[in-house]
Amino acid sequence: METLLPMVLFAFVSSITPGPNNIMLTSSGILFGFGRTVPHLFGVTAGFGAMLFLCGAGVGSLVLAMPALHTGLKTAGSAYLLYLAWQLRCMRLRDAEHAPLRPLSFAGAAGFQFVNPKAWVMAVGGVAAFLPEAAPGGIGLLCLVFCMVNFCCISLWAGAGAALRRQLARPAWQKAYGAVMALLTVYAAFSLWL
Repeated sequence: METLLPMVLFAFVSSITPGPNNIMLTSSGILFGFGRTVPHLFGVTAGFGAMLFLCGAGVGSLVLAMPALHTGLKTAGSAYLLYLAWQLRCMRLRDAEHAPLRPLSFAGAAGFQFVNPKAWVMAVGGVAAFLPEAAPGGIGLLCLVFCMVNFCCISLWAGAGAALRRQLARPAWQKAYGAVMALLTVYAAFSLWL
């Protein structure tokens, strides 16, 4: 079990850093509050757990064996994150009555993981780093650790959004929030290449 602490630390660092899920969950917390964001949280965790299991079962090896596919995922992910950053730079909260929105559903959030490049990088990296050294049944332990740590981390992002909700009713705070989130998103785009 000497790999447990490094596994937890890897899961924590990869889950807490900015990425599409964290940005979407923060925005959902702001727009809908924490309670209405809970299905989104569970969807992210379930979808990522399924992806991690599939990577451990061999899909991750396929991605690693095909460098062009891996580079393509990183390129597409970086482009998508830069697009999100461009959108966030001038984010404005809308009145619910003028633009009725709904939080992302459990199924939508779970499905999003399979097109989320950061989730692929996390899953492939986690499997490559920890599955060979894990004890028998290691894929179950890897999925359990990653899902528990991931859920805690993404809950912090959604909770932060819910806590900011009242403050972001002011246009000046909305501008500041948009600028900070845009910068974090740009960082996330470039961190895929590190």
